[in-house]
Amino acid sequence: MPTPVVSIIMGSASDLPIMEKAGEVLKELEVPFEMTVVSAHRTPERMVEHAHQAAGRGIKVIVAGAGGAAHLPGMTASLTTLPVIGVPIHSSNSIDGWDSVLSILQMPSGVPVATVALDGGRNAGILAAQIVATSDASVAERLSAFKAALKDKVMGSIDQVENRF
Repeated sequence: MPTPVVSIIMGSASDLPIMEKAGEVLKELEVPFEMTVVSAHRTPERMVEHAHQAAGRGIKVIVAGAGGAAHLPGMTASLTTLPVIGVPIHSSNSIDGWDSVLSILQMPSGVPVATVALDGGRNAGILAAQIVATSDASVAERLSAFKAALKDKVMGSIDQVENRF
């Protein structure tokens, strides 16, 4: 099994339905990844250890999803020089997801977190692949084919929409 280059972490197993979408697209693009639960609030030592050791294990990008106060992406970013992509999750204790969005989006200067849309696990996976592709030509080729397929899908739908009535 290839060494993971993307680490997908989430604050709780309840975040899995959103975060597995990142894994699905990485699998489709043949980007090796790992996935686990790391809670900023309930397992802070695990979060620190994960962030400190990620680069040394060959990780190039961390995708961190969290709901509610959503501290996991920002705290992870504060502990590593790796790019961190935050996925705000509309969780059961969330205020329509806005608390999660703003917690991840409003990072202080010097601790950036790339933030995707609320429940945007799939886009987080695509963005992680694009970051990996800057130094991996084979991933770049697969991404190019992926983007071409998106274009083909839209082009194929034009006649269907225009000739509907």
